[in-house]
Amino acid sequence: MSVLEEMRIRSLGVIDDAVVELSPGFTAVTGETGAGKTMVVTSLGLLLGGRADPALVRVGAKAAVVEGRITVSEGDAAALRAEEAGAELDDGALLISRTVSAEGRSRAHLGGRSVPVGVLTELADELVAVHGQTDQQGLLKPARQRQALDRYAGDGVDVPHAKYAAAYRRLRAVATELDELTTRARERAQEADLLRFGLNEVAAVEPLPGEDTELAAEAERLGHAEALASAASLAHTALAGNPEDPEGVDATTVVAAAGQSLEAVRAHDPALAALADRIGEISILIADVSGELAGYADQLEADPLRLAAVEERRAALTTLTRKYGEDIAAVLAWAQEGAGRLTELEGDDERIGELTAERDALRTELSALGQALTDARTEAAARFAEAVTEELASLAMPHARVSFAIRQSEAADEASGIDIGGRSVVYGPSGADEVELLLAPHPGAQPRPIAKGASGGELSRVMLAVEVVFAGSDPVPTYLFDEVDAGVGGKAAVEVGRRLAKLARSAQVVVVTHLPQVAAFADRQLLVEKTVDGSVTRSGVTVLEGEDRVRELSRMLAGQEDSETARAHAEELLATARKDG
Repeated sequence: MSVLEEMRIRSLGVIDDAVVELSPGFTAVTGETGAGKTMVVTSLGLLLGGRADPALVRVGAKAAVVEGRITVSEGDAAALRAEEAGAELDDGALLISRTVSAEGRSRAHLGGRSVPVGVLTELADELVAVHGQTDQQGLLKPARQRQALDRYAGDGVDVPHAKYAAAYRRLRAVATELDELTTRARERAQEADLLRFGLNEVAAVEPLPGEDTELAAEAERLGHAEALASAASLAHTALAGNPEDPEGVDATTVVAAAGQSLEAVRAHDPALAALADRIGEISILIADVSGELAGYADQLEADPLRLAAVEERRAALTTLTRKYGEDIAAVLAWAQEGAGRLTELEGDDERIGELTAERDALRTELSALGQALTDARTEAAARFAEAVTEELASLAMPHARVSFAIRQSEAADEASGIDIGGRSVVYGPSGADEVELLLAPHPGAQPRPIAKGASGGELSRVMLAVEVVFAGSDPVPTYLFDEVDAGVGGKAAVEVGRRLAKLARSAQVVVVTHLPQVAAFADRQLLVEKTVDGSVTRSGVTVLEGEDRVRELSRMLAGQEDSETARAHAEELLATARKDG
């Protein structure tokens, strides 16, 4: 079993530097009001990932530091989580450190490794249950009472709750999509009409890939046909000559003459032979170009009708590119994407039908799961209430009875609720149940919500009884109670101490208390004392034994350490506690 062995607290609140040594069983922390007892609870809260408040830092100090040593069993959940975070165990113990600077910065270390504060919070669930006055106030809230009941029920509620939660999440997703489809139906219809118009316009023109580029080139050519034909004819004459001018000079004749002049002597010099070959290549090239020029000039004719047709087609394509893309390639891409989107929009009616059917099926499923969840809670509530009632009997409330009221609120209409027990009721992520813990403190009293029916002392004992029941069904290694015995006195206080001692047989229990009847049952009693300057130093937290413990119990009983009557009562309390132990 994990045990919190000790804590060292420095510069936290009134504590300058103190070490708190705890018992594996029941430790009571006592001291005068304002002596700093609550700082023990605050320190443990910081070690377990609690909020870092710079106001906690002692005046004049740069930072508050809390260090703790917790023994853990190898292989348990806490040890495994710590090892995942990179922590190392120190001879079977986990060393935890938390530093809070006066500026508000916070650092956490676990097993010698710096870790996020969230890791300490995860460990807290496995190691310690902390309860104080604020927790009692939390228990007054119905939502917390439902959580407490679910925690007690365990798998009995967890299994149907998990199925319910999954169906609930899917129903919310379906309802959201369905709402979007129906509320935006007009917008989507308008979008579909615009897409149809655009797609019809593109289909009417039937553009081809690259057609705009090809037509632009053809229009340029047809628009300058006469100039192009004239230039081609003149170039052809310059290369091949004019048959009507035998005396004219042309490139073919000149190059041929040059070749002939070299042919006669090429055998005498390889270099000159190479030049003669190149002249031959020029002759062939001139002949090829000359032939192509002749063909170009013959084929190219001014065709006003073709030019008009090209310009008309280009105008039609320009209408498309002005609306749907910078060129025909972009227009065709838009048309393809638009066709897919139109198919999606035209399928809305079908999709709405599918979602409506799924929503109705999920509501039916959720009704069945909600009923199963209600049944599971009802069964667990009876067991939980009976167990808490039994505990109250041992806490000097023998005639008190605890029960649960499990109710559902009527839904405004069928569409907004689910069917539970033949009624349409309001539902949420945790089901349709409103859970409230009721207390009848004595026979004949009507059960009332504990917020209204329990006094401060009764509420403290109900809280303790609930925690003891939890200890049997969902135990944690350490319980810390911060004045959970507030409002309790006399015989009831003795019974609270006795019950805490019983709880300490199966878990470590630390109690910050002002009641001597509770402190007397502790295996170890720690006294928190201030020095003259108002601080708690290393010597300010001491383990009380023998005569010192009797003196402190006497002070707690009568405010007088040396009162013989108080001393006798203190010794009697200790004797009673030892006898019960």
